[in-house]
Amino acid sequence: MSSDANWAQATQHMQETFSAGLQQAMGALGTAGRAAGFPPMDLSRLTQAPLSQAQPPIRFDPAKLQELQQRYIEDASALWNQGLQASADASITSDRRFSAEAWKVNPVSKFSASAYLLNARALMGLAEAVEGDAKTRARVRFAVEQWTAASAPSNFLTLNAEAQQKAISSKGESIAQGLANLLHDMKQGHVSMTDESIFEVGKNVATTEGAVVFENEFFQLLEYKPLTSKVYEKPLLLVPPCINKFYILDLQPDNSLIRYATAQGHRTFVVSWRNPDESMAGKTWDDYIEHAAIKAIEVVQEITGARTINALGFCVGGTILGTALSVLAARGEKPVASATLLTSFLDFTDTGILDIFIDEESVKYRETEMGQGGLLKGQELASTFSFLRPNDLVWNYVAGNYLKGEKPPPFDLLYWNSDSTNLPGPFYTWYLRNTYLENNLIKPGKTLVCGEKVDLSKVDIPVYIYGSREDHIVPIGGAYASTQHLPGKKRFVMGASGHIAGVINPPSKNKRSYWTNDKLPQGKFPPAQADWLKGATEHPGSWWTDWSDWLKGHAGRQIAAPKGYGSRNYKAIEAAPGRYVKVKA
Repeated sequence: MSSDANWAQATQHMQETFSAGLQQAMGALGTAGRAAGFPPMDLSRLTQAPLSQAQPPIRFDPAKLQELQQRYIEDASALWNQGLQASADASITSDRRFSAEAWKVNPVSKFSASAYLLNARALMGLAEAVEGDAKTRARVRFAVEQWTAASAPSNFLTLNAEAQQKAISSKGESIAQGLANLLHDMKQGHVSMTDESIFEVGKNVATTEGAVVFENEFFQLLEYKPLTSKVYEKPLLLVPPCINKFYILDLQPDNSLIRYATAQGHRTFVVSWRNPDESMAGKTWDDYIEHAAIKAIEVVQEITGARTINALGFCVGGTILGTALSVLAARGEKPVASATLLTSFLDFTDTGILDIFIDEESVKYRETEMGQGGLLKGQELASTFSFLRPNDLVWNYVAGNYLKGEKPPPFDLLYWNSDSTNLPGPFYTWYLRNTYLENNLIKPGKTLVCGEKVDLSKVDIPVYIYGSREDHIVPIGGAYASTQHLPGKKRFVMGASGHIAGVINPPSKNKRSYWTNDKLPQGKFPPAQADWLKGATEHPGSWWTDWSDWLKGHAGRQIAAPKGYGSRNYKAIEAAPGRYVKVKA
């Protein structure tokens, strides 16, 4: 047989093998897809066409495929020649899953880990070599990532050398504890990422002193006790994401953005979203804009007597705030003097990995299921975000909790991450179609909210826009895109780390860095953001100080701090953090 024929046969065999493997990977992708509220991804169109057709169902870049095959043969030969040597292999010691000494001293485990990493690299290489449109390639990459993450030898007791060694040294106690951990997590409905028994909302998280001064069926409004004798005349309203609880902004006293803002002299108010139950199953995006965001702005104005206020939106809270400001502008109202958007989308062109879940079919599925009423359960959404980083947020805890019988250490951020919230179906389906699927918020007049045409170009106020460099939920290009649609004076700042850790970075920790650049290049993104970064200056430490300096310039003069909470018409209802935040999904 000629070399060309051998090459064609090898290529055909690789395509068949990869197609069959994708069918298995679809199971992992389907898990995350269903968790997000979507039906399983229809990758079958890639894998079910007859392989005898002239054009195979999956096509690879020939040059990449040949390079992959050659590299795989070389690496596999080197691994085989190395055999079962006991010497440490850099390829496994650099991977946290296999870095324990037990993997190095057990030759069988060392070989299995090395072989797994070799095959995982090859599979990801094949995923990168697949030809097709960007979304198809992203879906294939995601499916393969889920597959390889789930099949790691560290996830199985029969292959996990560290778990085996611990079972022997503990005389089986680690296995018994692992089973107890598994039963506990099955009962609570999610994998434990931290020791949740350590934390209690209002006791050692969400402890900044304050009171609930207003409530309706959507939210409670919290006002915080001033920490300074004088406060700025323009109060500050924080709108957190409604897909999570507000106390990500008030975890511990030393990492609380709420406490920090209060200590800087701002009279601070926060929206605490109600965790929806069946009574809210029919609530819409319009309801959340009119009866929550806009209502909160009005109540803060009435309590403080301020003509204008400053407002901050975080993640989906930023999208809600931006929409509310557009509705108010359409009504000829301008109650907000300045806005801050933290890791928020207004323009959904660059949505990163979440884009793989969104298409017309999946959105219609959800509209049919809950567009007229129903609830998206909080745990489903939480599982989705965990599977975006499967090794760190899923399998790491499976191996630790169940195979090694460990109890994860207490960590306030992960406790908050596990404290999930529901979403009303009509709200959720409107959001999916008009943002992720059709990107309507940036199209002037395209969509109506609360009876008004949304036009972000009418939101002519100063805006501070923050994005995190390694954010996988709101990619840095997506955060930067807001600079292209808001007409007022803008400041864009990029922080290190991800979606949450980048935001919750108090100055007292003296960690990480942030970047600034007063020039805001226009054009498509992420290239425009990359151009911004070329001229940016890096500063050590927290971006909070930069934001604080900016906000003071829009907060007005200082006045005497109030002696109590609320006002004549708005009395304190109960102590912060209030009842709503304590309701479990």
